[in-house]
Amino acid sequence: MSTNGLHPNFQQHFDDMVAINPGETEFHQAVYEVMQSLAPIAGRVPEYAQWSILKRVCEPERQIIFRVPWVTDDGDVQIQRGFRVEFNSALGPYKGGLRFHPSVNLSIIKFLGFEQIFKNSLTGMPIGGGKGGSDFDPKGKSDTEIMRFCQSFMTELYRHIGEYTDVPAGDIGVGGRELGYLFGQYKRITNRYESGVLTGKGLSWGGSQVRTEATGYGTVYFAQEMLKERGESLEGRRVVVSGSGNVAIYAVEKVHQLGGTVVAISDSGGHVVDEKGIDLELLREVKEVRRGRLTDYVEARSSASHVSEGSIWQVPCDVALPCATQNELSAEDAHTLIRNGVKLVAEGANMPCEPGAIEAFKDAGVLYAPGKASNAGGVATSALEMQQNASRDSWGFEETEAALEEIMRDIHRNCVDTAAEYDCEGDYMAGANLAGYIKVADAMVAQGVI
Repeated sequence: MSTNGLHPNFQQHFDDMVAINPGETEFHQAVYEVMQSLAPIAGRVPEYAQWSILKRVCEPERQIIFRVPWVTDDGDVQIQRGFRVEFNSALGPYKGGLRFHPSVNLSIIKFLGFEQIFKNSLTGMPIGGGKGGSDFDPKGKSDTEIMRFCQSFMTELYRHIGEYTDVPAGDIGVGGRELGYLFGQYKRITNRYESGVLTGKGLSWGGSQVRTEATGYGTVYFAQEMLKERGESLEGRRVVVSGSGNVAIYAVEKVHQLGGTVVAISDSGGHVVDEKGIDLELLREVKEVRRGRLTDYVEARSSASHVSEGSIWQVPCDVALPCATQNELSAEDAHTLIRNGVKLVAEGANMPCEPGAIEAFKDAGVLYAPGKASNAGGVATSALEMQQNASRDSWGFEETEAALEEIMRDIHRNCVDTAAEYDCEGDYMAGANLAGYIKVADAMVAQGVI
């Protein structure tokens, strides 16, 4: 946890929250970071600091945990655990992705759902916060095994979701293939073609243009706005992007489009350094078509080298975009980046920077954007997909990308203006948390104690 401590009004609230949620370290971290930013509210708008509101924000409206039985191609019966945490519906139906990964547990789903409340609030779209997933690992599974798992998962989940109730999407381990199987089973069970029940769908069956690209694109748009605030741009910048999944790939693409050069990417086996700039088409071929590893990229690219030890954050850069997973960038990594001259860090993943890393960036004057602001483009475009589904419409790529870019500019401006209003100029984390929280708190107060 941060060494800065909490405002006295919030410390007891935090301690109470930890006591009733023992062992959920990722969730505790997410709540702490938000509470830490709310200190300016305590003196200026004390009603927002009341435990009656904070406790409701920190307590999910509904937590669903269920068994997911499925059968391997060899006929073995496997049991996984499924989760859906419907956290807060003050602004609209619960909205947030599904994550399939062995690390998934209740703490991780709760931290993701808690972050989603404020991220969704910042988009300006009418969506609440939720998250779900399973400890199922799609890696190494056949398409038929993944289909059987997804069908079993949806057989339980379907009763809890709907376009006006809860709208899941993809996340780590849940892409177009998995969403297709999930949607097919929902349609089969309900006997309804309810397009708006899931987002991230294929373009031929209710999906939206730019949804695949949205989180990566949006992160880079946000970083560009941060630089513009200082009269600078991404042009000519040296950039490092962690991860090599969907978010990372499209962050690489947008950085290159805006004149920067991505020189390093990573996966669970290490990282690749390519001083000529990451070859985007080769990366897509390796990761999206072959579902391969970055070692395959190096074999096909003479200018690239693979590093299996150490951290990608040892690679010098002007801009760092952590796009892999939570707590991937430590305080030690942050100090290495600072020594090597990093100017800006924008989170493409959810909570990828440890608290000590965030403190180090702030102390060094490095521009830092929390994921709830900088990676909100994905859920924002999901909301645009819901809008298109509701109107039985389909927008073009340029129209949808323009809407995404405008949303990211608005989020950036909201963070900057709110930080300034509460005497936290330049602090994007405070601006994002304050702006997101105040909007949700206003709605909760207006709707009564429910």
